[in-house]
Amino acid sequence: MSIPIYQASVPVLVRFLKALDRMLDKAATFSTDRQGKSAVKVEETLVRSRLAVDMFDFARQIQITTDMAKGCGARLAGVEVPKFEDTEASIAELKERIGKTVTFLESLDSAAFAGAESRTISLKTGGREVSFSGQDYLLGFVFPNFYFHLTTAYNILRHSGVEIGKMDLLST
Repeated sequence: MSIPIYQASVPVLVRFLKALDRMLDKAATFSTDRQGKSAVKVEETLVRSRLAVDMFDFARQIQITTDMAKGCGARLAGVEVPKFEDTEASIAELKERIGKTVTFLESLDSAAFAGAESRTISLKTGGREVSFSGQDYLLGFVFPNFYFHLTTAYNILRHSGVEIGKMDLLST
């Protein structure tokens, strides 16, 4: 069975970005429901939360998740990767970033992905230039990074007390 690279990438990324957006709705509710604490203070703490001192905070996890998604769609479609400033400091701003990423991905023409599985994708990461076939880029670079940062964001929310579960991540 062969799956077109567009179908294997864009709809999958969009689905999980929308799940992440819904989890941020629950995080916003969590922030306003904390009795005796300022909702703004709870939200600021949540956005800056991390699982370990040497890990990125929640906001950065969302930024990397969206960067992986928009970079994937753009590179496989052969268009310029949209640049988002990494300045989000609130749940609303993170939701806006996710929304812009979904809008971008949904605007891509599936026909532009023809032959992308064998197209050479080159990018700088970790201070060095790397190249992949489109298929290896998607399966061996994008998906592992996307799911790692998505799951880490989920885990930060869980660890912080936001009432989410596995089905919040997996449901459509």
